[in-house]
Amino acid sequence: MSQAVAVVTDSSAALDPAEAGREGVLVIPLQVAVGGRTFDDVAQIDAAAVAEALAAWSPVTTSRPAPQRFADAYEAAAARGAASVVSVHLSAALSGTADSARLAAADALVPVDVVDSGSLAMGLGFPVLAAARAARRGGTRQQVAAAARACAAETMTYFYVDDLEHLRRSGRLGTAATFLGSALAIKPLLHITGGTIVPLEKVRTSGRAIARLADLAVSAAGERRVDVAVHHLAAPARAGTLARQLTDRVPGLASMRVTEVGPAVGVHAGPGMLGITVAPAIPH
Repeated sequence: MSQAVAVVTDSSAALDPAEAGREGVLVIPLQVAVGGRTFDDVAQIDAAAVAEALAAWSPVTTSRPAPQRFADAYEAAAARGAASVVSVHLSAALSGTADSARLAAADALVPVDVVDSGSLAMGLGFPVLAAARAARRGGTRQQVAAAARACAAETMTYFYVDDLEHLRRSGRLGTAATFLGSALAIKPLLHITGGTIVPLEKVRTSGRAIARLADLAVSAAGERRVDVAVHHLAAPARAGTLARQLTDRVPGLASMRVTEVGPAVGVHAGPGMLGITVAPAIPH
């Protein structure tokens, strides 16, 4: 039997397809274009292919899903018995995905709440999981949307990139463009606030950058119970080391995951990216 409230998100959420299925979350893919061919994010192209293209400085772009993809998802949810939908998406300041969802929601057969997470990767994924679990507990549409918003408001994401050029080319730099003058000499630490990518600090070496990322995450976690995700693109060894350090240093760690970002996120971050998301522990 279908849940009364269906939960929908997009592929930038960094949720493993199997996990999304277990949680009852429908994932709509963003689009990734490589060499003139367009693919569904995750389903038709993987992060390794994107990392290879970026390393060769081949043109790679992304685009939001068409509103019809969301309209079809909302219709399918209604056909399975859902009385309403909560659709949780990556920052509207970084993508038009939430706008596509809102266009589809206006004509949906059931009420749809569109939630802007103000983030991406597990900065989106954790709020999606909070919504899905609230729905599974029998929450109303308003309660499910509120669970996503509450989690998003307390979730912090920090990251560093080996090269700012990928962010600059994609137009996602925002005020981080101030780093460009010395981009070759520094490893920039960035974070997402107000839905946009904002600079934090300049660090001289990748080793210091990783150590500082860990310090920021430990400070963000404090003593509270938290879920933590370590993200990377084509840097599994460094991500694993960072995860082990955080497992030892975060006193209230409820869960730890290491995940490679999907192609659509990786396009903008570039190979070597490392990130950490810290979120309030989500009840099961």
